[in-house]
Amino acid sequence: MKVFVCLAVIALAGAAFAENIDRDAEIRSLTNDASDPEGNFQYAYETSNGIQVQAVGNPAGISGSVNYVSPEGEHINLSYTADEEGYHPSGDHLPTPPPVPAYILRALEYIRSHPPPQLKEQH
Repeated sequence: MKVFVCLAVIALAGAAFAENIDRDAEIRSLTNDASDPEGNFQYAYETSNGIQVQAVGNPAGISGSVNYVSPEGEHINLSYTADEEGYHPSGDHLPTPPPVPAYILRALEYIRSHPPPQLKEQH
């Protein structure tokens, strides 16, 4: 799973530059500490066109970040974790759900404060 998540994040960063590829970009720094016997690993790299990627992980999960400037000039800062509960990205550029309407909140509160009676066992 770690490898899949890492590849997905790298692909995401790469896809963002598909239209405006800087074919002359070079890797400025690269750190890659391969997995140790316990499964811990980390890597990071930075390119001459401003892409920065880093991740650390172990068998329980991974966390990392991807930073770059979009073709529209927007600074993209994506942080993420991935574990047994799934992939959890965070960034100002990601869409967010609308707020829950007040009538739904009131209905949920009513349901919480008025639980249904216990059903009797039928034999």
